[in-house]
Amino acid sequence: MNQATKQSVLFPELFSKPCSVEFSDERLSGHGGAVLLSACEARLGLLSQVADCIVDTRQAGKVKHTIKEQLMQRVFGLALGYEDCNDASVLCEEPILKLSCGRDPFHGERLASQPTLSRFENSLDSTELYRMSLAIGTAVLEAVANQHGVKKVKQLIIDIDPTDDPTYGAQQLSLFNGYYDTHCYLPLIVTLSVDSDKRKYPLAAILRSGTAGSMVGTLSVLKRLVPMIKSKFTNAAIALRADSAFASPELFKFLDENKLQYAIAMKSNNVLKRCSSELMIKAREETKVTQEKATFYGKDIYKSSGWKRERNVAYKAEVVVHPLKETPRDNERFVVYNLSSIFDPEKVFSFYYGHSNMENCIKELKLDLSLGRTSCTDFKANQFRVLMTLCAYILTQWVAIFSDEKELQRAQISTIRKQLFSIAAIVRSTVRRFRIIFTTHHPWQRQWLRSALALGASFS
Repeated sequence: MNQATKQSVLFPELFSKPCSVEFSDERLSGHGGAVLLSACEARLGLLSQVADCIVDTRQAGKVKHTIKEQLMQRVFGLALGYEDCNDASVLCEEPILKLSCGRDPFHGERLASQPTLSRFENSLDSTELYRMSLAIGTAVLEAVANQHGVKKVKQLIIDIDPTDDPTYGAQQLSLFNGYYDTHCYLPLIVTLSVDSDKRKYPLAAILRSGTAGSMVGTLSVLKRLVPMIKSKFTNAAIALRADSAFASPELFKFLDENKLQYAIAMKSNNVLKRCSSELMIKAREETKVTQEKATFYGKDIYKSSGWKRERNVAYKAEVVVHPLKETPRDNERFVVYNLSSIFDPEKVFSFYYGHSNMENCIKELKLDLSLGRTSCTDFKANQFRVLMTLCAYILTQWVAIFSDEKELQRAQISTIRKQLFSIAAIVRSTVRRFRIIFTTHHPWQRQWLRSALALGASFS
């Protein structure tokens, strides 16, 4: 060890014995488990497909960091909790990240710097972003097909939901939204569910302006995804769930033309209230007697002024009693549907409520992977950041899926990161191999080993 570079401090009376702390010039990493991300990428080929969508216009002789390397550096960094381009200054020599991006952690070139990554993020055009979105959707559908079996899947459920992304600078199309009371973007997130599996697989994320209506970008993304899903899962029924903001004639027309099933919430109005009025009276009377919540379900035929035909509507007549409030509260809900295999209105609501898990998926994207770090001036660069965040989510999710550990498969992104990626490690290099050494006291050693074996590792 080079003693000239070693620095130490001493706490002489802090503990029962004097405690010295020193820095070592040995290669250490706080993200030793992140090699699983590289193994998952090798299994899915997600970033390889995305990188192929980007045209490299740089002079070949001056290129030090390929498109794929820069993409891997940013996506893996997001998965590890480094959401900002400026983090490249501390990650460019991180041995595990270098190794995961295909570089020698000891003798390989440094990873890309912040200016290099910034130029990369701002270099894409709309055509490349479009191709990247298709590549991400294709990769996810291929992974789902391999995981569940194309012939075994009976139903695929598409969930769509927007979210707010507050902005604080001069970003293009950052506009004031009165509902959220802030300048923001309104990304649209699309997920896929399989049969009765509650897990949602995000496969599209579209950045939109702060004043975008619910249908802005919705039909365009569905027109891309639905044919892709039908071509991959030829025997499966496809259904769509969405909240009341999407109950528009344009969407229903698209669903009818493409023969998709649906369960879409509907805002209350006088006509719908008349449908549920009898059951609401019954619910209020029962609440007066029991002083507890009363719920009844019914169904009817309903036609909005913008529709060309009537549609089925299920309604929930409910009166809610709050322990801290004297007056019970009416809680009517309506869902427009055409589910051929579900006739009971209560089961219609049970099916629709599967949409509520979208909130958890969006929270993970925003809180654990910083979906809202859209601080570039250029709108296209921010869309690229959203797509990279989506890729980070997909890779992290599939690391847990491949592990076959039920607790990990139900875990949030932050939990997966803590248990599988954020592990202190010693990194060494010999003539024949790289060695990553963890402590045997790592509390999730079994989960990590199972994940590694599932992703192609073997016992040595």
